[in-house]
Amino acid sequence: MSRIAIIPARGGSKRIPKKNIKSFLGKPIIAYSIEAALASNLFDEVMVSTDSEEIAEIAKSYGAKVPFFRSDKNADDYATLVDVLLEVLSSYKADGYSFDYVCCILPTAPFVSKEKLQEGYKTIIDNDFDSVFPVLEFAYPIQRALQIQNDKVSMVWDTHEKTRSQDLEKRFHDSGQFYWSKTASLLKDKKLFTKNSGASDYFRIRSSRYRYGNRLEAC
Repeated sequence: MSRIAIIPARGGSKRIPKKNIKSFLGKPIIAYSIEAALASNLFDEVMVSTDSEEIAEIAKSYGAKVPFFRSDKNADDYATLVDVLLEVLSSYKADGYSFDYVCCILPTAPFVSKEKLQEGYKTIIDNDFDSVFPVLEFAYPIQRALQIQNDKVSMVWDTHEKTRSQDLEKRFHDSGQFYWSKTASLLKDKKLFTKNSGASDYFRIRSSRYRYGNRLEAC
């Protein structure tokens, strides 16, 4: 089975300019994603999707391929990760290449590792999921969430006002590191998260003291 790692890294980040190549412990932050993908020995191709010459040069210096540049359409603030992945797969197909599985590894995930990628791949294979991504348990029960309206605080779900936190069902959030997908499912559903998605066991029991947040917008 053929597999491709796609690392999306556009150059136009507004909140943190050049966030994908900011230095983190001595090297560009994108380098960690590239190195983990290469070290995992899972991929036939490790590529970076970017619209930036600077990012492309840095990515190639760490061993990734940049066979083409991202279109202007998918480099703006409204493009999603799925838009970027579909464009990459379409470009490879036009050149005669196809892949059974695709792993989108975010460029700002310095704690990703080859073991985490391998565990994610094992999970999608063993369970025949359409997609798999790591999740983290919320540090505090979200059923006890508060809201502020007209400067007044109230519970979002007041039915749980007196429920003990240990009696509430656990809830999880996307850790924002990577997404494994069957290529066929991604092309069909155009989603990273379907009714047949699973969570990587490597992260499922981890604490969410280290928060990453959802990263479904394009990087």
